[in-house]
Amino acid sequence: MQEKPPHGAKNHNLEGTTQTKVRKVQVDSERAGQRIDNFLRNELPGLPKGRLYRILRRGEVRVNGGRVRAEYKLQEGDEVRVPPARIREEGAPPGEKSAADMLKRVIYEDKRLLVLNKPSGVAVHGGSGISHGVIELLRHARSDLKELALVHRIDRETSGCLVMAKRRSALRELHERFREGSVEKNYLALVTGDWQLGDQLIDAPLHVHHRQNGERHVVVNGKLGKEARTRVSLSRKYGSYSLLLCAPETGRTHQIRVHLDHVEHPILGDERYGDDDANRKARTSGLKRMFLHAQSIAFPDKSGNDLHFTAPLSDDLERFLSTTGTNAGRSRIRR
Repeated sequence: MQEKPPHGAKNHNLEGTTQTKVRKVQVDSERAGQRIDNFLRNELPGLPKGRLYRILRRGEVRVNGGRVRAEYKLQEGDEVRVPPARIREEGAPPGEKSAADMLKRVIYEDKRLLVLNKPSGVAVHGGSGISHGVIELLRHARSDLKELALVHRIDRETSGCLVMAKRRSALRELHERFREGSVEKNYLALVTGDWQLGDQLIDAPLHVHHRQNGERHVVVNGKLGKEARTRVSLSRKYGSYSLLLCAPETGRTHQIRVHLDHVEHPILGDERYGDDDANRKARTSGLKRMFLHAQSIAFPDKSGNDLHFTAPLSDDLERFLSTTGTNAGRSRIRR
């Protein structure tokens, strides 16, 4: 990517902010196909989202001299005028140990992809009061991962398989796999109650609304909701709990969590949609987090070969299963 004038010229004015200068960036093959709003997020890190879309609406951003909408997809050779902007300065870098520990959780890597067994409690990226997520930690751990990008997302409280792209071309390719429905994801969820529904397709549209504190909350809503489908089957029973295998066919926010609560089998440890009494009981027995784990993900590569990645359950979840209910002892989980 070529830049004119040189990237990085900044003026420091208001405390905690930086005033960037206007510059022009030529789009290379790796960034071709990227939406202009996502491109600007990388070029102007720290710029508030509302401000980013305002400069697009006002025509301050130009592509080949003309105005574009936020959904415009860049093409190789496009010249983008990045306007001057006041952005928040970066905070303290991630801790070396945290970054190194995240790097140890990589379960697969090649020239284009990186697959991680994400721990619970870590967001996939920083923002909204979170200084550093998976992306920031891995970029800090290795200088060659500066272009690392999320292919998909999983909730902060959820552990398991997370796929990232090391190249923009790989990101475009995998986004296409998601759009065409050729990605298979499987989650393990421990829920309250005795699952008697057999193999079930939960088909219930979901709607996201925001509470007064800004928190996103998802509800089943037949009028306002977007289509959402999750296939669910029983893996094994553990006393008063059921371990379920969940395969989402769509990718809505909090989909599995809301769908299981909708059929009156909320996920154990889910503080947002779960059962408070069941969660308190589980905490006294050693469950300190939500029991939802992205067990596997599979998709074809560009040559048509199937790629399949699996992340084992963490030790804390295995320990809870081994000491729960009448089926004590480690079990062979149906996959």
